[in-house]
Amino acid sequence: MRTIPPSRLDPRLYQIACLGALLLYGVGWRSFDVSPAQIVLTLGAAVAAQAVGSRWAGLPAFDAKSALISGLSLCLLLRVDASWLAAAAALVAVGSKFLLRWNGKHVFNPTNLGVAAVVALSDRAWVSPAQWGAGPTIAFLVACLGGMVVNRAARSDVTYAFLGSYAAILFGRAAWIGQPWSVPLHQLESGSLLLFSFFMISDPKTTPNARAARVLFGALVAAGAAFVAFVLFKPSGPIWSLVALSPMVPLLDRFFPGRRYEWTRPTAGNLSKGDIHETMVAGPRALAGGRALGVERA
Repeated sequence: MRTIPPSRLDPRLYQIACLGALLLYGVGWRSFDVSPAQIVLTLGAAVAAQAVGSRWAGLPAFDAKSALISGLSLCLLLRVDASWLAAAAALVAVGSKFLLRWNGKHVFNPTNLGVAAVVALSDRAWVSPAQWGAGPTIAFLVACLGGMVVNRAARSDVTYAFLGSYAAILFGRAAWIGQPWSVPLHQLESGSLLLFSFFMISDPKTTPNARAARVLFGALVAAGAAFVAFVLFKPSGPIWSLVALSPMVPLLDRFFPGRRYEWTRPTAGNLSKGDIHETMVAGPRALAGGRALGVERA
């Protein structure tokens, strides 16, 4: 029987640490307009939704890591003038993981959907790119932290495809209309753009399985973001582009077959434990025959 490789450290732990550090930096040094009560409410709603969803889906154990990532991301990106809207965004984000699925994957990026839903349905919620500033220091900080996360999660290709395509569009537009290159450089230094690139579009559970499809997807989201910004003249182009194009991922998976991402590799010693949700992509007989077992976490 083929030996199953040992498990590696869950990349979500890195992501939680990075997002938590960015939130601490934002609240402590950049005076983010998010109160400690709102942070607690957002994280509490996300974890509560994960607990209810895990029980409803019959998962063998409760795992709060994905919910914490969604909650921290909402605290960083979303601004509201009523705390209940932040909690509602968290409930939509985490609830979508259980309710909106296709072939074992999330249809929408949870945080992206939560932000888009409350901003679209309420005039009391918004995304504030200016909160990060646009200086090279914060751009470098987010890029470094995010780069570590996407490389641990093996999804740096979609991040760099998006950033490369978006940069090409911005510089091409600047050349076309005669803008100095300082304009697109300033646009690319946005902390919110880098947060989106390294922590949202790179989500392994909502990106295509094959590398070629991920590169194509990143380029399409960049084109959509430019369309929203420069044709529809609406802010937060990447947010709206991703939520609109996410339903394309199942189609890309069909035309570009690839191996579905697993947060952690199962080991022979923990297959019987209740800390994983076994989807049995290959089925019990495949395990007996020595083939890899497909495992996912909600």
